Amino acid sequence: MAAYLSRLHHISLHVSNAEKIANDLVSKFKFNLFATRLTDRSRQLALRKGAAVFVVNERANEGSVRLNEELRYSADSHRVNAGKHNRDHRTKCLYDVSPHYSVDTVSNVCFEVEDVERSFKALRHLGCNFLVPPTTVQDQSGVVTYSVVKSIVGNVCHTLIDRTKYEGSFLPGFDVIEKDCNLEEEEDMSCPVTHFDHITYACPRKTTHQVMRWYEDFFGFQRFFIDSNEDLDEGFVINQEGIGLRLTAMEYWKCSKVGITLPSLDKKEPDCKFVIAESLPEQGRNQVDTFLEKHRSPGIQHIGLYTEDIVSTAHAMAEAGVQFFSPPHTYYTKVGKQQEIEEAGHNPQMLAQHGILLDTDLHQDSVVTDSIGYLLQVFTKPIFAEDTFFLELIERRGAKGFGEGNIKALWRSVQAHMENERGDSQGEESTKSVQTAQLLVTPELFN
Repeated sequence: MAAYLSRLHHISLHVSNAEKIANDLVSKFKFNLFATRLTDRSRQLALRKGAAVFVVNERANEGSVRLNEELRYSADSHRVNAGKHNRDHRTKCLYDVSPHYSVDTVSNVCFEVEDVERSFKALRHLGCNFLVPPTTVQDQSGVVTYSVVKSIVGNVCHTLIDRTKYEGSFLPGFDVIEKDCNLEEEEDMSCPVTHFDHITYACPRKTTHQVMRWYEDFFGFQRFFIDSNEDLDEGFVINQEGIGLRLTAMEYWKCSKVGITLPSLDKKEPDCKFVIAESLPEQGRNQVDTFLEKHRSPGIQHIGLYTEDIVSTAHAMAEAGVQFFSPPHTYYTKVGKQQEIEEAGHNPQMLAQHGILLDTDLHQDSVVTDSIGYLLQVFTKPIFAEDTFFLELIERRGAKGFGEGNIKALWRSVQAHMENERGDSQGEESTKSVQTAQLLVTPELFN
């Protein structure tokens, strides 16, 4: 591999209205706004829940700096003073690039690395496309060096960052909100989200192997089997009953081999896996195709938030206004499922209230525990205006996969929503057409 990834640092969203998305993350999803970078023409808001950090970047207006203007770098390192009054970099989107993308998007997964310069040289030698070469940013708390590499997946980029020489609580250039010092005390325990569990890409058909090779060659990602019986080349395939889907998972070496030390004492950050989803043509159009159409390119379709208590978390979020996809009620009453839920210590009616699905993991590592593992999961409805990006809540009790027994029900619930949205949209267009026609033939309405 060319670059050694130490840990996932944050995930960046590029949106047209940063304040709205940040407010939703705080009020509905119980994240904490803990750092901001606000200039005349740039707005970056950092929000945290446990070890999960989102940086919300507001998309530049047409009058702002264009992408090709922002990327006029040489191949040499750069040093930036990140103070508030530095005019040279007030319009820059620090630790990222500012794409002029037509829809809201999740476009940057930032990893910490041990040596940005070394990673840059090795990756560039192998042909990686860098959008930002090694750049050093500093303030009174120290220095941070970063670079930004273009991934092989649509508009997704990866910021590689070295903050070993930085003593601040986040990153230079951001003003840290003082209440972050008491974050653990203020954490909403009714919503115990601890970290990012996985990131799912929606990709065009027959591109999975290309994506896998790119991440394996450049970052040392390794294959993670969703199901122990899945085919090495084909991945986990569902191609029946109206669902045509291929899922292939991978994890980066540092997580899978040695674990990662978090800033908080005596804690280890679990794996964050990447999942590649592509549709299969035999079963017709599905939500992967819808994402590719609405998003206008491959990209990040959803992110899994790990929670230690999914029932409490889903309830708190639903009370705050989060909407979840729900499977048919028959999911909870079909033969064996009710017993399976009860044997795991849960109430089927309680899970049904928020559409939470439970799957028993029959293929877990028997060394860990003698009991059967299980996981619970539920999808939120899209959090952007378009039917693109959404979040998943997932709770693992000894299970390592992605709920292969739930995938059909989960994806059917999403599919039903998308079809209803499409039907409503067509209905609205039809109604507007009728109204327009009526106005055209009855001009006296304007008199």
